Amino acid sequence: MRGGSGDAERRQRWGRLFEELDSNKDGRVDVHELRQGLARLGGGDPDRAQQGISSERDPDPDGGLSLEEFTRYLQEREQRLLLMFHSLDRNQDGHIDVSEIQQSFRALGISISLEQAEKILHSMDRDGTMTIDWQEWRDHFLLHSLENVEDVLYFWKHSTVLDIGECLTVPDEFSRQEKLTGMWWKQLVAGAVAGAVSRTGTAPLDRLKVFMQVHASKSNRLNILGGLRNMVQEGGILSLWRGNGINVLKIAPESAIKFMAYEQIKRAIRGQQETLHVQERFVAGSLAGATAQTIIYPMEVLKTRLTLRRTGQYKGLLDCARRILEREGPRAFYRGYLPNVLGIIPYAGIDLAVYETLKNRWLQQYSHESANPGILVLLACGTISSTCGQIASYPLALVRTRMQAQASIEGGPQVSMVGLLRHILSQEGVWGLYRGIAPNFMKVIPAVSISYVVYENMKQALGVTSR
Repeated sequence: MRGGSGDAERRQRWGRLFEELDSNKDGRVDVHELRQGLARLGGGDPDRAQQGISSERDPDPDGGLSLEEFTRYLQEREQRLLLMFHSLDRNQDGHIDVSEIQQSFRALGISISLEQAEKILHSMDRDGTMTIDWQEWRDHFLLHSLENVEDVLYFWKHSTVLDIGECLTVPDEFSRQEKLTGMWWKQLVAGAVAGAVSRTGTAPLDRLKVFMQVHASKSNRLNILGGLRNMVQEGGILSLWRGNGINVLKIAPESAIKFMAYEQIKRAIRGQQETLHVQERFVAGSLAGATAQTIIYPMEVLKTRLTLRRTGQYKGLLDCARRILEREGPRAFYRGYLPNVLGIIPYAGIDLAVYETLKNRWLQQYSHESANPGILVLLACGTISSTCGQIASYPLALVRTRMQAQASIEGGPQVSMVGLLRHILSQEGVWGLYRGIAPNFMKVIPAVSISYVVYENMKQALGVTSR
């Protein structure tokens, strides 16, 4: 590789690449040509690669790179790639195999299956040997924006970005680097602020959902427009935001408790193992969610009561809490707790399973072009997985809400979870368990869109580095 013939071959290859990027044939590759070429060649994120090339080789990025500058960059880039290749090639046989890919992921704190490792390897393996040699590695990453394998994992974080009003997802995994640099708490803060703005923006639909869960039935045929009209007539436009204050207020304690519990439970499950499998992440995430819900559940009851209150019924949050305590006793603050905790299992399990399935399908089919799936793919995968989780857990969520609201409905039966399920099924059928799901679906896309935009802006404001 270091001989004269090897150097000549490399320079010829770089020269051909330069000619392909230099679309106007002026002897320089400018920013526009670089972006077009990277997009055409599947070189990952054009902005990232452009910054890497121009900052190191060209004091005047707008003027473009000459062949000599471009060659020097590629020479240094190949040297870095060679070091990365040797660090992954643990047995130093000149090839990276499936087991070495798994070991590399384990070193980053993530466990991947044999099938997943094979998919990653297949995306770079051109000769069908199921190993990656130096040439395949070099050609795949030469103009690729990724610096290391950890970047593949970074793109597939989703739960802190998406807030659709339910905090039942399995928490994100943070790398050792993110924990050491303090980026983890900045990401949690950014996610909390994004959730607050998102919930406020979609609060009318959330109140309508709760209103229909409790009051809609076969007899009154309450629909979306009718529910909105009733709420506005009773309390005016601002009444559509009733209950939003405490809904936003509970984000911070719930996220913090869930994160801390998740880290402790992971440590207990892991034992001497280096990492957790997906099934173990599900167990840890579900237990962490149950822990957080147990501690903040009185706030859930208060949110439902404040959401359903009539004009003048309560003076505020403290007055609502005081009246519940005086009239119904402390047990009222945990009404509906059992269906709420049981709902975590189908929600978190299906959300995680669907997301992992969609992620693996994308990696299998498209990761040879770039490890970054792009924001549209990420939002689509997160939205689909969360929606599937909601559909599975919605009957339990409806029962929970009705049990929380029992004392606020004059003459309403004080029944158990099983009794309420039987009552709904006998009176309204299976569809009765899905009252209010339409406004719930209506708020998903705006909630995801708002939370993502705010999250990205908060990351910039807090100085969270993005790869």
